[in-house]
Amino acid sequence: MDMKIDSDDFVFLPLGGSGEIGMNANLYHYKGRWLMVDLGISFPDESMPGIDVVLPDLRFIEARKDKLEAIILTHAHEDHFGAVPYLWKRLGVPVYGTAFTLALLHRKLAESRLGYKIPLHELDFNITYDFGPLSVELVQLTHSVPDPAALVLRSDKGTVLHTGDWKFDETPMLGEDTDRERLRQIGDEGVMALIGDSTNAMVDGYTPSEAVALQGLTDVIAEAKGLVAVTCFASNVARLGSIMTAATANNRSICVVGRALNRTIGAARDTGYLADIPDFVSESEASLIPRNHMVVICTGSQGETRAAMAKIAAGTHESVELQPGDTVIYSSRQIPGNEPAITKVQDMLVRRGIHLITDEDRSVHVSGHPARDELVEMYGLVRPQIAIPVHGTARHLTAHADLANNCQVKQTLIPDNGAAIRLKSGTADIIGYAPVGLLTPEGGEVVDLQSDHLRSRRRMLWNGTVTATVVLSAAGDLLTAPQVSQTGLCPDHQSADFIADAGLAVEDVICQQAAPEDNDEVIEEMVRRTVRQMAKGKFKLRPTVHVHVMRTDITGVSA
Repeated sequence: MDMKIDSDDFVFLPLGGSGEIGMNANLYHYKGRWLMVDLGISFPDESMPGIDVVLPDLRFIEARKDKLEAIILTHAHEDHFGAVPYLWKRLGVPVYGTAFTLALLHRKLAESRLGYKIPLHELDFNITYDFGPLSVELVQLTHSVPDPAALVLRSDKGTVLHTGDWKFDETPMLGEDTDRERLRQIGDEGVMALIGDSTNAMVDGYTPSEAVALQGLTDVIAEAKGLVAVTCFASNVARLGSIMTAATANNRSICVVGRALNRTIGAARDTGYLADIPDFVSESEASLIPRNHMVVICTGSQGETRAAMAKIAAGTHESVELQPGDTVIYSSRQIPGNEPAITKVQDMLVRRGIHLITDEDRSVHVSGHPARDELVEMYGLVRPQIAIPVHGTARHLTAHADLANNCQVKQTLIPDNGAAIRLKSGTADIIGYAPVGLLTPEGGEVVDLQSDHLRSRRRMLWNGTVTATVVLSAAGDLLTAPQVSQTGLCPDHQSADFIADAGLAVEDVICQQAAPEDNDEVIEEMVRRTVRQMAKGKFKLRPTVHVHVMRTDITGVSA
């Protein structure tokens, strides 16, 4: 659909995070100016070999970066701010956020050793800031990370509440509960649209308090006989505090393993959080502490092969060694798509006689997102005219939209990434689509996931490779039998027959179809097409085919 955005149009345009969980990147437009809310990453699935990080394609706003006021970050989770080090240079605008968000981002940027400095500016809650024709106010929320904020975007056309990630929690264990009173006041002023978190829109009731996870962790650690290792999301500061409190309550020392964890803890301490935690035991000294007096907090809750938990489970970690009877606690949820990797690590633990505890066994994890009753309460406070669910798959967004309809919201609209949604009092409509896509860091650059070399990599992974070499005379005569080899195309017991048949087929096509005037490119394509047809016919695969054509002045080969 062609798109024309008029200067006076108040537009919401997600470039990522709608129809998916992760990679949040959102744009707002008014009076010819743009504002970006969040710039996050996602993680690859099994169809993306050799890829560590997935980034949103910003080509739409890159073409308009002279009209972009700023990037405002709702909170310090990778799926909301992790793409800043990779993509900021393409936009070059100031970055705004709350104290902890910027503290953690500053540490990430220092580790990334960028050759340029990103201007970071701190925002506080309940203060109005002007960004061109839009004014923005931050409202205190509760989440699993300090200082999360909802954004109130005000314009002459109306007010939008962009929730970010949140929950209600009267005992959050870190920070304050979501500011219900300010949300109610904003609702009294009138809210045109609520654009909100859908992660738990299919979960009934209220999300349990972080106090529940603290008690569950305390109980499990009390029952453990040997060393306890706990893995969680590195950015879940509330959970880190709960683990440390549970360890201290059980007279256990704490060792933190993993660079990302240490980065998060450092940022938390810089901004006044985790101030009362005890000194840690270093990795090198962990083995000196009696095992039943030790808790190790480590990265790797999602089965990442290079993270600490995977190495500990495999017995290859340089500092931490598990023994039969020790306990490992997974204090995190499984991100959809990561189940196989997580199961692989957990199976290694169980085979070694380790006691494995997950949130299916005990209350060692609670979500940081609102369940259905919390969403209902939010709609009761804010009373928007329009609901636009984001931050979820199609199922999450549909469930959220149905709930909003039941809350008597006048209109709900489920967006796709790239949909430009014009907001007016009481109505929202899609006026066009911006181009969207996926990028990834590769070799010091950011490249399109559909670039030729990444497409070739995926083809080789799923289809294998075949190499064919032909030696021709200057006149184009075949001088020796073609040489064919394969990798990953077929099992060893089928390889010899395929190579022999492919060699004969290549020989036939050159002898029967090649002309003396054909150049090497024509011969290469002829051979490539022949080999692919054979592979597809025998194995239903389309391998990457490499063809080498060699020419010599020799006119024949003696018997």
